[in-house]
Amino acid sequence: MDEADEAIRKQSDEAILVIFTLDSGLYGVDVSQVREITNMRDTTPIPNTSYYVDGVTNLRGQVTTVTDLRRKFGLPEKDKDDSSRMIVVEPDGVPVGMVVDSVSEVLRMPTKEIEAIPEILAESAAGTDIDSEYIKGVGKLNGGELLILLDLEKVVAAA
Repeated sequence: MDEADEAIRKQSDEAILVIFTLDSGLYGVDVSQVREITNMRDTTPIPNTSYYVDGVTNLRGQVTTVTDLRRKFGLPEKDKDDSSRMIVVEPDGVPVGMVVDSVSEVLRMPTKEIEAIPEILAESAAGTDIDSEYIKGVGKLNGGELLILLDLEKVVAAA
């Protein structure tokens, strides 16, 4: 975590996170960075874009780039289904849709349960194929499951 994240973390006793799934993993992003969560929409492919860009969609009159997080993170392809969702974020004031397998809940997590990625796991990004630069930290859930907290600015930077 960078110094700004650490300062915010110390000011607050809990983080409020949108929890979603990709493959068999649980992921979270800060709810304050999420504009909306929608059902999947049709996208129009754009030639010569990055392999993980699904295309663009019209979201309430605004053209929005849609990124497939499975592709971006090197996870196996999966057809979109009724549980697939698009999480719309605006880290730099420009909306970007992130395709995820499902959104499960909004969760309040004590910040003491969130840790930086241990050095030994940073290379393999907490046991996933995800580049560690995309990960802010790892949270521990009550059932012992791990929750990977994503750094949205870095995840959508090239979308």
